[in-house]
Amino acid sequence: MSAFSQVDIADQYVNRYKKIGIMGGTFDPIHNGHLVIAEQIRCKYKLDKVLFIPTGTPPHKSNRNIIDSKHRYFMTLLATVTNPCFEVSKIEIESNEISYTINTIKKLKEMYPKDTELYFITGADAICQLDTWKNVDDLSKLCKFVAATRPGHSLKEVDEKIHELYKNYNTFIQKIDIPVLAISSTDIRYRIKNKQSIKYLLPEPVEYYIYKNNLYV
Repeated sequence: MSAFSQVDIADQYVNRYKKIGIMGGTFDPIHNGHLVIAEQIRCKYKLDKVLFIPTGTPPHKSNRNIIDSKHRYFMTLLATVTNPCFEVSKIEIESNEISYTINTIKKLKEMYPKDTELYFITGADAICQLDTWKNVDDLSKLCKFVAATRPGHSLKEVDEKIHELYKNYNTFIQKIDIPVLAISSTDIRYRIKNKQSIKYLLPEPVEYYIYKNNLYV
């Protein structure tokens, strides 16, 4: 199935998916770390596909300007197009509402058959803030959480938070250690602003798109 396909309740392929990974984020910009995490988790949990969902209006990142959603969407398409198991959705960027994860997951649950399992993929940093998310107790009943640890985060802190979330919200979080380079969107934006190289930190088509559209300068 093409990576350009959109999540649509009328999608003729919708019934063939039983296990779907949900990779949400601002993707400002998307980079190779996102792709490695998505692919490793897809393989480990035998997911039928991973759905990348660029955030529309994020509730936790209002303290800085975020590149227009159309740019983030196109960069995500360019980054994922060569993987037939990756898709990109406009479900959040086409919404006028703040992009709360609980609302997105509820919409996805309505789109897919009842026996479809949703695996919400996130990083260790997000897991440590999970109890600040809207309706986290309800969210844990609708999807499974997979936390990808990365360099720079204390594994002890992550483990303690996972235990706390299970105790307080009955939220079971599966943790997976991924040997990925410490690449971050924040660092990439900094490098561009300071005229430093970003080559090999993200897919070449995304790099070209950034420079062509004069982003992050």
